[in-house]
Amino acid sequence: MNLDYAKNSIEEVPFGQYLEQFQAMDPEAASVRTGIPYDTGRKCFTMRMLQRTYEISWPECNVTCLDKTEDVFAIMEDAVDAKIFAIRYLLNGVQSDSTGKFLTYRELPSGDLYFQQFQGRCLMRLAYGFGFKLDKFSDIMERLGAKKLTYGDVSYEIEFINGHFVRFILWAGDDEFPPSSQILFSDNFPLSFETYDLAVVGDISITTLKKMQ
Repeated sequence: MNLDYAKNSIEEVPFGQYLEQFQAMDPEAASVRTGIPYDTGRKCFTMRMLQRTYEISWPECNVTCLDKTEDVFAIMEDAVDAKIFAIRYLLNGVQSDSTGKFLTYRELPSGDLYFQQFQGRCLMRLAYGFGFKLDKFSDIMERLGAKKLTYGDVSYEIEFINGHFVRFILWAGDDEFPPSSQILFSDNFPLSFETYDLAVVGDISITTLKKMQ
């Protein structure tokens, strides 16, 4: 079943329609295309999101975090948009490696068209959520197992979903200047996802950070 995706396809198509597509797909073919392991005996995929490992049963789409801990929020178990993002990768994604280059949102295909939405939903939310709490941001990223970088006042790189990496960069706010942020995406994201869908990558990531405060 081919769907006519609305402006933000992840949010405006009901979960039930994604589930129908998930149940109708060939799981072994999806595994070969995406590189996501599929256990034919147990009928489940094994996928990573924000450096946690999940099992997704097929065709039921029950999600279980295999390395859940009390101090890390397992978002795919609880958030519908995270489940949808995983399903979309299985439906439409392709296994690909990044060249090592990271892109700003504006550098993505049609990024200028959707940048205002991305700025409000992600960049400002990240900046004002953690721009005055850099130590808290660092603590959470360390708990997630993210890689520390040297950009801005504090920055980290994290695997969002198998082989697709995101960099979060913060500049602290003070009495004179507001905080600011940047989010960069590894250059293989556009091979499997639409640019307007990547605002959901920011949403899911920032929601995880806020849940772990």
